[in-house]
Amino acid sequence: MRPKTPHANKSLRPLRRKDLPIDTESLARYLIGKTLVRETARGRMTGRIVETEAYVLGDAAGHGFKGETQRNRSLFLERGHAYVYFIYGMHYALNVSSGEKGEGTGVLIRALEPIEGTAQMEKNRRTKNPHELTKGPGRLAQALKIDKKEDGIDLCKKGPLYLAESKIPTNEIKVSKRIGITKEADRPLRFHEKGSQHTSGPKHLNR
Repeated sequence: MRPKTPHANKSLRPLRRKDLPIDTESLARYLIGKTLVRETARGRMTGRIVETEAYVLGDAAGHGFKGETQRNRSLFLERGHAYVYFIYGMHYALNVSSGEKGEGTGVLIRALEPIEGTAQMEKNRRTKNPHELTKGPGRLAQALKIDKKEDGIDLCKKGPLYLAESKIPTNEIKVSKRIGITKEADRPLRFHEKGSQHTSGPKHLNR
C-alpha cells in the first residue's frame, strides 16, 4: 500500500499553464496523481486525481466535436480552464480544457482519492464510504460541490477550484477504453492509477 501523507494547512502550488502538455492525451496522463483543490466557506477539500479520460481533436464523443456553443464555450478556452456541464439531468461533471484556444478538446476528471476535507465530502455525498465519495464524475462533483458556477474558472491559479502539484508519489499509470459513451468508446484514452480503490468502472478495466 502506498503511504498517505495528508497535507492539511500546507501550501499547495497551482500547476503552471506552461507545464501542462498541449496534447490532450498527454494532459490526461499528466494529471494522474495531481491534486484537485476545492476552497469553500466551510473549508478546503482536496483529492488526488486517479482517473481521467481524454477527448481529443476530431473525437465524435467530445462535446466540442460539432463546434462552439453557449453551453460548451469553456471547453474552447486555452488549456487549464474548467468546463463543467450537467448530464443526464442528474449530475455535473468537471473537465479540464486542453490544447490551444479554440480547439474544443478536454480531459474529463473521472475520480479522486480523497485527501483533505473528507468529513465535508461525506456530508455533501451523504455517505461515509470512503470508496464511494469521489468515484465517478458525478459523485466527484457532488462531493466537492462543483456546479455551473465553477464553469470557466482558471484552474492554474488559486481560487475556489484549482489544480495543484502532486503531494504523494504516483503508482503505475494504466490505459483502457473509455466508459459510459457509445461513440468511439474503444479508443484507449482512459487513464488510471493502477491499484487505486477509488477509480470507477468495471474491475477488469482497472487492473
